[in-house]
Amino acid sequence: MSSTTHFRDPGNFQHQSDEFLTWLAGKPGVRINPSIQVADLRSHAAGRGVVARSDLDEGEELFTIPRAHVLSVQNSQLKSLLSQDLEGLGPWLSLMVVMIYEYLQGEQSAWAPYFRVLPRNFDTLMFWSASELQELQGSAIVEKIGRQGAEESILETIIPIVRANSALFPPVNGLASYDGDAGTQTLLHLAHTMGSLIMAYAFDIEKPEDEEGERDGEDGYLTDEEEEQASKGMVPLADLLNADADRNNARLFQEEESLVMKAIKPIKAGEEIFNDYGEIPRSDLLRRYGYVTDNYAPYDVVELSLDQICQAAGLGSADIETQPPLQFLEDLELLDDGYAIPRPSPEDPLTDILPDELLLLLKTLSLPSDQLEKQRSKNKPPKPSFGEAEATILARALQFNQSRYATTIAQDQELLAQLRQFDAAGPLEGSARRTKMAIQVRLGEKEILQNLFSMLNSQFGAAQGNPLKRAANGDVDGPQRNKALRT
Repeated sequence: MSSTTHFRDPGNFQHQSDEFLTWLAGKPGVRINPSIQVADLRSHAAGRGVVARSDLDEGEELFTIPRAHVLSVQNSQLKSLLSQDLEGLGPWLSLMVVMIYEYLQGEQSAWAPYFRVLPRNFDTLMFWSASELQELQGSAIVEKIGRQGAEESILETIIPIVRANSALFPPVNGLASYDGDAGTQTLLHLAHTMGSLIMAYAFDIEKPEDEEGERDGEDGYLTDEEEEQASKGMVPLADLLNADADRNNARLFQEEESLVMKAIKPIKAGEEIFNDYGEIPRSDLLRRYGYVTDNYAPYDVVELSLDQICQAAGLGSADIETQPPLQFLEDLELLDDGYAIPRPSPEDPLTDILPDELLLLLKTLSLPSDQLEKQRSKNKPPKPSFGEAEATILARALQFNQSRYATTIAQDQELLAQLRQFDAAGPLEGSARRTKMAIQVRLGEKEILQNLFSMLNSQFGAAQGNPLKRAANGDVDGPQRNKALRT
């Protein structure tokens, strides 16, 4: 939190960690295994992490946090101080208001030692500049950042609450109040900071009888099913675990009265303790958590929009009301705005890789008008199949997608190699770090495109001029650029 820092900084990273653990361990019911410790992993560009002091057995309890000590709407005194119904705001916005309140209390907040170990600067896409986002040109992840929608919600919901309760939300940075443009911008930045903390670290706190829910939010800080979600909470210590898809060795269990982190495999002394975010692509890893690791490369996807597919099919537009095939699928509730294609495995047939919804769309778009009318009269979708007609539409859509990127695979590989040389001398920071992560994301997506083209060519052949033949070498139709790296 660069411009709104409100806590003193002791100037000692480990001191903050020790102070936090002392604070947490002193709370009733909290249990922390003496065989674990919070470690300084900044030399590995990982901030804080949790490491085993000595060997840990599978199933061993690492720490237990009673539900009463989770930072949530239910556990904050703000709930009783406001006339507004916080929970009526939904899980994201309500927790955002609570965290802004607790943060602005500074040293008077019961959560002050916790806030001091939470990050204040973020590499999540919400904080990237326009020029930095340009490095992700071509990736569908840019359209999922949702900054505009998030700011509209903040302006409409959170800022009025803060301004109407000035005694509860003291101004920062010498501001007399949060009125005016300066106050608005300060609150927007603060809300984005808290929203990013929630996105990266909060857990869904389920009622004991409920099953554990998803942990992420889409489209900025909000989800379409937000009202149906469980409440969100910040779980001290649990959120200090870094995540690793390959080395995941711990899991948070939600019990009746407490949340318990347990080892799910033996952990040796000196090893880091890792949680896991699930099978998410690196683009979402970057958007939600602000970092990229090759361990999540197997979960990369490339996304084809409905517009791209309709353009490839010669429809000209994806206007549902004027396109009978689209209207047909929409009426059956079988039409999506976009389709994610995962990274292919060499042994998998193409039809196993492509989503069923995409196969159905391609089949429907390939139907002659009389067959389409026949299916509409039955009010049943056609049985998906994947022949040359469907493959041709897919290949064209993939080409449209590929042409959005401004660099080739070879160029990205060269740029990434240069950045890794710089990285070897010391962890990259700022724009250089963000550029490297953007290249990793877009390179993974281009590799998927290249593999898909190769699979299409292998299955259907490639007559001269056939769109299935083009682009299998990873080149692009759009503008290419050679970029000198600046550090």
